[in-house]
Amino acid sequence: MTKPNHHIFADGELSRNESTLRIDTLEGETKYLPVESVDSLYLHGQVNFNTRALGLLNDHGVPVHVFGWKDYYKGSYLPKRGQVSGNTVVEQVRAYDDADRRMKVCHRIIEASIHNMRGNLRYYTDRRGDFSNVVNTLASLKEQVSETETVNDLRALEGNARKHYYRCFDQILRDPFELTKREYNPPSNEANALVSFLNGMVYTTCVSAIRKTALDPTIGFVHEPGERRFTLSLDIADIFKPILADRLVFRLVNRQQISIDDFESELEGCLLSEDGRLTVLQEYEKTLDRTVEHPRLNRKVSFKTLVQTDVYSLKKHILTGETYNATERWW
Repeated sequence: MTKPNHHIFADGELSRNESTLRIDTLEGETKYLPVESVDSLYLHGQVNFNTRALGLLNDHGVPVHVFGWKDYYKGSYLPKRGQVSGNTVVEQVRAYDDADRRMKVCHRIIEASIHNMRGNLRYYTDRRGDFSNVVNTLASLKEQVSETETVNDLRALEGNARKHYYRCFDQILRDPFELTKREYNPPSNEANALVSFLNGMVYTTCVSAIRKTALDPTIGFVHEPGERRFTLSLDIADIFKPILADRLVFRLVNRQQISIDDFESELEGCLLSEDGRLTVLQEYEKTLDRTVEHPRLNRKVSFKTLVQTDVYSLKKHILTGETYNATERWW
């Protein structure tokens, strides 16, 4: 059974109390958190911490994802690797440098991403509108993936698929929510704010999953390696955004679990309020805990485990050439 994530919203101080984390809030509350019970720690408030706290988190392999003002993702503190393999990193770099090997991975990532977008539209066809034309367009674009020969052309194809996909959001979402067009940094309206926030959560989920392997999160395949991004996490996140983020956006809005009142309009855009973030995160964690029967493993696995399984499949492909089973929604 996978361990849960833990989110800290209050401002205060995070410290070590023997083998336990201690959280002292500015409101005068003190809480204790057994570190061995945490998968990943999320800091949403203004939290001070010292090297003793980081040392304890490091000893237990717990990554810390830090969110800044209004919950913009700022970065992650990653503990030492649970698995260390120079051979894996070398093979990962070789796979990136080899055009044929790199394109095989890229093809699978983009095929899975488009498949999962298409799956969402198929689900909502007749429930929220007729999306059959876009479903067919995405099917055609997916068929073109294997014939695409460069990473730049592949990114353009995936971007085209996403444009068609996002145009359907306004019909799927209950009024007054509307995406209009995908805008971020900053998000221009409530729907964009919700999508951006959940995309950030999917990204951190992938960062944590990759850290449990010997893969290097900075060496991506579809996304070019850079100095400031975990580009492999961006790759894996593209597969899971439709499953973990978009479907949750639709549920939250259409079941009226979240409303326009849960957002704040600032000079720099539209963002979730503190209450809104809490609601969204509670539902996101429930989504990660949901289970589905896995056809290859012949058992039920949580969505969080599904992300981990995807990453392990990629690692095995890089090391042995075994088929990379990028996750395509089957349920």
